[in-house]
Amino acid sequence: MKNGRNKLIVGLGNPGDKYELSWHNLGWLAVDLLARKRHLAMRRLRFEAYFDDYRLNEQKVFVMKPLTYMNNSGRAIRQALNFYNLKPEDIIVIYDDIDLDFGILRIRDRGSSAHHNGIKSVISELGSENFTRIRLGFGPQDRSRELIPQVLEWIPKDKQTATLELLEKAVIAAEMIITEGVGYAQARMNGRVVE
Repeated sequence: MKNGRNKLIVGLGNPGDKYELSWHNLGWLAVDLLARKRHLAMRRLRFEAYFDDYRLNEQKVFVMKPLTYMNNSGRAIRQALNFYNLKPEDIIVIYDDIDLDFGILRIRDRGSSAHHNGIKSVISELGSENFTRIRLGFGPQDRSRELIPQVLEWIPKDKQTATLELLEKAVIAAEMIITEGVGYAQARMNGRVVE
């Protein structure tokens, strides 16, 4: 991905107080952390999203939190891509993944949705699987319970400190992808980053 083009970092999640600290909002929470680190207001409403931008070295980085709800996240991303003439390869999407154990971070530069409705929407809207993802594990899934209530549960207090560490690693990974390339970031960041 390191090619001098502008980049777009997207955190997937759902708007509204009832989802604020849910597992399904890990992408939003990572972008909130990035916004604090880079002193971004994230108050501009553009492309059906909270939106801002900053410079990382010589590259412009756009930052987005779609307000379309998880299952329509791709719609907001497509609007930003079209407006800024970006390619799918210029995007980094950060999101939750119950299929990965808690504390595991996995970077991929392409692939299927793996049943994640937010990623399914992005692939559908962009017509491409060739965008970088940062998957944040919060599993394992309890197979005796329905999936949706598990992803919408709030992060329990005893895991909030470790979750913050996971989000911090996601921010480091996103910026490392931009400055050093996907392969470098995968070699340094993929795996268990929080105990």
